[in-house]
Amino acid sequence: MKRLYMCGLALVVAVVTGLVAASSVRAADAPPNADAPPNIVTVFIDDMGWSDLSCFGGEVVETEQIDRLADEGLRFTNFYVNSPICSPSRVALSTGQYPQRWRISSYLAHRQRNIERGMAQWLDPEAPMLARELQAAGYATGHFGKWHMGGQRDVGEAPLITEYGFDASLTNFEGLGPRVLPLKDAYDGKPPGRHDLGSAKLGRGPIRWEDRSVITAAFVKDAVAFIDEAQAAGKPFYVNLWPDDVHSPFFPPEELRKGTDGSKRALYYAVLDAMDEQLGVLFDRIRDDAALRENTLIVLASDNGPEQGAGTAAPLRGHKTLLYEGGVRSPLIVWGPGLVNEDVVGTVNRTSVLCAMDLNRSFHEIAGVDPPEGVELDGEELSATLLGRAKESRQAPIFFRRPPDRPGTKKEPNPDLGVRAGKWKFYVNYDGSREQLYDLSVDESETRNVSDEHPEVVERLRRAVMAWNAGLPKDAGDR
Repeated sequence: MKRLYMCGLALVVAVVTGLVAASSVRAADAPPNADAPPNIVTVFIDDMGWSDLSCFGGEVVETEQIDRLADEGLRFTNFYVNSPICSPSRVALSTGQYPQRWRISSYLAHRQRNIERGMAQWLDPEAPMLARELQAAGYATGHFGKWHMGGQRDVGEAPLITEYGFDASLTNFEGLGPRVLPLKDAYDGKPPGRHDLGSAKLGRGPIRWEDRSVITAAFVKDAVAFIDEAQAAGKPFYVNLWPDDVHSPFFPPEELRKGTDGSKRALYYAVLDAMDEQLGVLFDRIRDDAALRENTLIVLASDNGPEQGAGTAAPLRGHKTLLYEGGVRSPLIVWGPGLVNEDVVGTVNRTSVLCAMDLNRSFHEIAGVDPPEGVELDGEELSATLLGRAKESRQAPIFFRRPPDRPGTKKEPNPDLGVRAGKWKFYVNYDGSREQLYDLSVDESETRNVSDEHPEVVERLRRAVMAWNAGLPKDAGDR
């Protein structure tokens, strides 16, 4: 069963498919503020691999703060983002729709580069935004961290983040409005370099410079202050905390840098270690406040697979930019002591298949807020699964299109299209060539192509993914 907050009214309980209705979610120990809409925090980490966190099998660094979140919450191992690269992945989570609908199929770059790839310059403000719906329902809404849905490089006329339904924002060089831009200090006696990709020249908001090693701490500081203000005003809050420092270039704090050999991989894990510690301030602010602890949902994931040579998605095949599992499968942690079924706390859901668009749709349900009228969301309502009260999976397939500028290499070509349906993962090129079918229930590493053994599955999935792609705007990869 699931707890629903319908437009600020009293708690109601709905019947979820396959479950029996009950009189309350947790009658014996319902939180004192059970009638209040729940707070929602999304932590969307940039370029972190599926198995980099120690709670997902990582062995290089111990991510203590995130591990504690997992121990007190629920982990999912079959969660997908909707693109293997940042901008479209973020669009999918924010809108609940396939990003290709909005002509964002790779990272947003310089104006001319976007045109060459057949992409928009920024996310259309007319796109459905979870933040906007929550804001209209009385939520305080804040975005702190990487945006990358418009306002980057030389594109300075993009809409501000606040035009998408956020009351406040602090971003980096991939967005407009207030920004914190990084100084790259290698602690080698040389002056720190600046890493702003042209953002400092765009205007459109105050800028402050911080050492790259503490950029996440800067986002956390502002997010915590925003939460403090929302709580003082008696408002529920929706907060995006989207760190970018795990994306290259990697500049960990001096103490952690000294413990590395200076290699890309070592620096990456040092940054991951530092980011984990800095996120702990946000987690503790919520955990240590009884009211927030019992009525806040924290959802943590990565926006795509790891950069090649940095993190790892082992044993999954592939990495960032590829449609293989390592590029699009993400670790997912859901924390909420007063919201998540206490019987599943500390466990791992290894069976439910869901994606970032489903998170968006489920957040609407958890908050008791209807999706925008007349808008078709591609995400499915899986709040009962998310809160550990069911193990339902997404019913529709999850479709993927490769970024137009990422065809792969001769050794590892990137399929043009992909689809996850049940236990199957299927790939095909636009011209129908190079069909690949993998049974993920026995081959999650995608080592054995079984397309010849299951022609009926191949035909069904080829027809489905081709039809899906034909209904979307084309980009430069499909001309």
